[in-house]
Parts: sequence; C-alpha cells; structure tokens
Amino acid sequence: MKYRSNLSNFLATDIYGITADEYSRGRGNVETVRQMVEAGIKVIQYREKHKSARQMYQECTAIREITRRCGITFIVNDHIDLAVSVCADGVHIGQDDLPPQEVRRLAGDEMIIGLSTHSPAQARAASDIAGIIDYIGVGPIFATRTKRDVCRPVGLAYLEYVANNISLPFVAIGGIKEHNIRLVRAGGAGIISLVTEIVGAPDIPAKVSALRAVLS
Repeated sequence: MKYRSNLSNFLATDIYGITADEYSRGRGNVETVRQMVEAGIKVIQYREKHKSARQMYQECTAIREITRRCGITFIVNDHIDLAVSVCADGVHIGQDDLPPQEVRRLAGDEMIIGLSTHSPAQARAASDIAGIIDYIGVGPIFATRTKRDVCRPVGLAYLEYVANNISLPFVAIGGIKEHNIRLVRAGGAGIISLVTEIVGAPDIPAKVSALRAVLS
C-alpha cells in the first residue's frame, strides 16, 4: 500500500467526525466543526446531501481554514470536484459513486481516498486496489437514519471479519452511540465514527470526552 504523505495523521486517531447539519441543533456545520476541533477530534468529514454546490463550497472553504490552521485531516464526502477545489486532504466515496480508479486520477497522488464497504466481498475488492484507495468505511454496524439511502445494518460480524482479514485501515460507522461504542472497539475498530451522537450533543466537547472515557 502506498501511504499518502498526510495519511499518518489520519491513522493516529480514535474518533472520526462527520458533519450532519440537520441534527446539529441549529449550530450549522462550520460551528459544529469548530466544536469538534475544540474537543480534540483529528479527522473531520464534510457530508452534506441537500445543499447547493455554492453552499457546500462556502462551508467547505470555511472548514478547510479551520482544519488547516489546527492540523486536522479534512475529508469531503462524495464530491471529488469540491474536495479538489478546497484543497481537502481527502475524499470519501460510496459503492455507487465514480470508480476509485477514476477518483484517483482526478484527485492526484497525494489525496486520501476512502471507500464505503458493506460486505466481505466489497472489503476484499477494496483490498485488491490498496494504493488506489487508502482506507475503507465498515458499516453500518447498527441501524442508522442519518442517510436516507443506507443499506441494512451489517452488524458486528462484518466488523470482526474486516479486523481479522483485511489489511487496509478502516473506520467503523453506523448507529454507533455511547452505549454501544465499547462493543465496536471490542470488535476490532481502532477508528470509530459517530455522527448524531456528536453533532447532536448539547455540549460536543463533553460528549467526546465521555466517549473517550468509555474507550479508555
């Protein structure tokens, strides 16, 4: 696997933050990111499904300023054009997006590329193109409503399969909360993504601190 120059910082973390404007208690994505950074989250993914390209560009430009200043890895979900235009560190794509090989061609050699996977077959296929992609998403572990087109939960069995059989770095995602995060860690996940549990918390730094207390 060819490691990108900015991948080592990405791997040296525990919680992978993702924006979700509609669950952020009216704070908006930029303010939510400020609070996640204050809480010590080292990876932020911008995920927004229902805003115009101009709105997403404006938000990502502001978030890129924050993350660059603070040394945070910034990933854009789905939109390779947006990721390139704001000089994001990476882009995360799904199974139905552009093929990873084409995303790599557009992104260049240095950008981190993540790919969502939902089955052992998809994980093995991702492993076959290690070097084109850098990490995979594994999930949804539990039921989640943050994505309208999400597949059925894959459960802890798939997480354990990846942990034991796939050499690519991975992020566990989907329905993960404070009450079940310990199960995800026990299943082999080193990097864990929580969406509404963090962005919807009244006090984001306090919530992140509580999650880390469970993980420690």
